[in-house]
Amino acid sequence: MTAIDVSDRFAANRPDAAHAYRRPVDAATLILIDRSGRKPRVLLGRRNPAQKFMPGKLVFPGGRVDPQDRNVPVYGMLDALSERRLQARVVRPSLGRARALALAAIRETCEETGLLIGSHEAGTPETMPAGWEAFAQAGAFPNLEALTFVARAITPPRLSRRFDTRFFMADASDIAHRIPDVTGPDSELVELAWLNFADAKQAEVPTITHAILEEIEARLAGGNKPWLPVPFYATRHGRMMRETLE
Repeated sequence: MTAIDVSDRFAANRPDAAHAYRRPVDAATLILIDRSGRKPRVLLGRRNPAQKFMPGKLVFPGGRVDPQDRNVPVYGMLDALSERRLQARVVRPSLGRARALALAAIRETCEETGLLIGSHEAGTPETMPAGWEAFAQAGAFPNLEALTFVARAITPPRLSRRFDTRFFMADASDIAHRIPDVTGPDSELVELAWLNFADAKQAEVPTITHAILEEIEARLAGGNKPWLPVPFYATRHGRMMRETLE
């Protein structure tokens, strides 16, 4: 595993020593790609300016894993490479944890955008745990087959909030249902935007989001082959390093 020092790029995000060490929380985000036009577009949402964490920034939908994400009936399975890479470089790896991370990305995308990544092929779910009722109402099971694990990033230590975020990618064609009016002035995301990669990289995005946009653009240009390595951003000895999960 080759490691590249990318600390200069993340200089603005250097740790604040005023905060005690915090263990990063498992989180997941979903990168939705629309390839129906001449240029692929990516979905970004603008965070509410009233929020303390990254106010007004354009981000991928996502959030922390909830306990109920381990108990959701699903359609299909993650691909074997994604399952293996999700279990790499973690304490107590398990298929259940890998599955929960992918499902968290689907649930958070539903909650923040109203877009359900799912399938109607298995019928209507009889019951769904708390936080997943929208899938039962839409008559769709969350579709793990639609997701590919494409990146991972851990927030540096000594920051007030730390996440161990797994980035998944899915195609807009796997949107099974759309709930209207989820975004707005009183929501976590005030608006959604489908942007081509050139415009997305010029938008008001966090540094890590910009880095992941570059990674995904390169991945798509390389044919989005399943064996392409997964970039992993993490702090080592006070330096932000980019490694890969093979």
